[in-house]
Amino acid sequence: MIPAQENLKQLLKDLERAQDVLRYSYEKCRGIKISDGLSYEEMETFEALTSRFARLSDIITQKVIRTFDILDLDDEGTVRDRINRAEKKGIIARADDFIDIRILRNEIAHEYKTEAIYSIFSKVLELTPVLIASVDGIMLYAQKYQEPNQ
Repeated sequence: MIPAQENLKQLLKDLERAQDVLRYSYEKCRGIKISDGLSYEEMETFEALTSRFARLSDIITQKVIRTFDILDLDDEGTVRDRINRAEKKGIIARADDFIDIRILRNEIAHEYKTEAIYSIFSKVLELTPVLIASVDGIMLYAQKYQEPNQ
């Protein structure tokens, strides 16, 4: 097995774990009404959700899709290039969703104003199902790189 395939095996394990913890946080946050009156506990719950959202999006865009490009012998290019290729390959459903996810991930990393954080929480709730569902396409695509005995 070539090194990129070995790396992919570990990335897929990391991906599933990140998906599981994101799903857990998402289910917890879905029932919380986003408003100025969030308790410290609710804020902490949403902070965990946004962190896990950013982590899963990074694993997908920065690691898994990049590894597929290496295995497929594609030029690396920009994040947008990788996302567009992933859509063409059927790894993800819509490139535009992943562009939005990437922009939101950057907002999560750089936003400190409370008013903006509530908006981020809402966007994360909206895009989390897309991110979680994308793991299925990734796993399906990864099958072409797995050895027959696995």
